[in-house]
Amino acid sequence: MKKINWVILFLLVLTGNIAGMYIDSPWLERVTKPLLMIVMIIYFISSVNTISSALKKWIIAALAFSWLGDVLLMFQQEKPLFFLLGLSAFLIAHLFYILFFHQVRVNEQVKSRWWLLAIVAVYYAALITLLYPHLADMKVPVPVYGIVISFMLLLALHMLFIKNSIAGQLMMTGAVLFILSDSVLAINKFYQPFEAAGLIIMLTYGIAQLLITKGAIAYIHSK
Repeated sequence: MKKINWVILFLLVLTGNIAGMYIDSPWLERVTKPLLMIVMIIYFISSVNTISSALKKWIIAALAFSWLGDVLLMFQQEKPLFFLLGLSAFLIAHLFYILFFHQVRVNEQVKSRWWLLAIVAVYYAALITLLYPHLADMKVPVPVYGIVISFMLLLALHMLFIKNSIAGQLMMTGAVLFILSDSVLAINKFYQPFEAAGLIIMLTYGIAQLLITKGAIAYIHSK
């Protein structure tokens, strides 16, 4: 039996989801979106199942809560509460990514780079300053979520300094794309909707998860 190429399958599902948005096919979007993280979880587990590593649980948990976030956000148009629930699920997913990146940084004895903190802090401050007057009843959840994802980004940027440079670059790039996806989502929802938002959000989100997962696989294999 021919081995399944999970990366190709993931990209096909992602393409199908984006196509569903542009041909206005809700059923295609609703079928493909929950499949994204399911495929990614299977890809990750099948890639590291022969390796004993305490790090695996953090990636699986992050992808599982990302799946939950995807599913919850599918219903935000029907009931606004689902946006807050989806946001909470992704916040937990980012916490698990934080635990993963922190453990890698400790294992690799990577020292803190405070200039990276300055870059992340400036970006966070600029985005929240832009969004805050438009957040209405989300004036607490969105800034809190922003702090969590900014901390995730800060730790991911430190992956550039681990010994396995390819794994580090993949994880860092994925984290940057994740932040970009979340930022575009927030700008589109709270500040100014724009036509290409859906494409940018899903494309950057999908590739972000793929790159972080591939980087994690590469790192775990190198240990």
